Amino acid sequence: MTSLDKPTQDAGQAPTDDARAVTEAALFEAFGGVRGMVETVVPGLLFVAIFTVNKNLHVSAIAALVVSLVLVVVRLAMKDTVKHAFSGVFGVAFGVVFAMFTGNAKDFYLPGMLYTLGLALAYIITTLAGVPLIGLILGPVFKENLSWRTRNPGRKKAYAKASWAWGLILLAKCAILFPLYWWSDTTKLGWVLVALKIPPFLLAVWLTWVFLAKAPAPIDVFAEMEAEEKAQQERKAALAAEGGDVSGGRHRRDA
Repeated sequence: MTSLDKPTQDAGQAPTDDARAVTEAALFEAFGGVRGMVETVVPGLLFVAIFTVNKNLHVSAIAALVVSLVLVVVRLAMKDTVKHAFSGVFGVAFGVVFAMFTGNAKDFYLPGMLYTLGLALAYIITTLAGVPLIGLILGPVFKENLSWRTRNPGRKKAYAKASWAWGLILLAKCAILFPLYWWSDTTKLGWVLVALKIPPFLLAVWLTWVFLAKAPAPIDVFAEMEAEEKAQQERKAALAAEGGDVSGGRHRRDA
């Protein structure tokens, strides 16, 4: 039995070691873990490393795209989930197309930077709207779906804090990268971007873990649905048995 299959406590109770373990496992699954981070960093690192040496946009871009595809093939060969690797391929492909179209090597990074800015705004806007994005992402992983919105206020508050953390961290990252995009060269921008790939992400994940580890446990709506379905089946079986007893009694009286 995995940590995600362990029973959770009732909403509102203090978090237990099992609840913290569930949170860790869910975050690891949702964000791809160490391997997902590597797959995110390697294409950009390869691009800037090659471009630093030879200043050749085409060679750098093709190399980054090829290594992204290799990462997907490796995942497929190992029959592992490919969602993180595929997202990396699409991100690199957009960057390659954009840079090739404009002829400016810095534009290889622009789609990813715009995505980061859009994601930061999404975290903040959804939180202000009362449906924090991190809750929408992690709800299905925790098997709670949207139950936290109305049935688990402590957990909703934790999701709001985590979404604020993600939004502000990503905005801070954008505040560093966009000025470099306008005023620095491709090499400096690329190395700074690579350096900022993992630390802000780890900080946001760690803060998310802190907030959720202290929050009430998730409500397993799937277990609730299974229990309700089982109860309905038992009621139907009881009614059918009762109907059979009544029918048998009538037959005996008629005889």
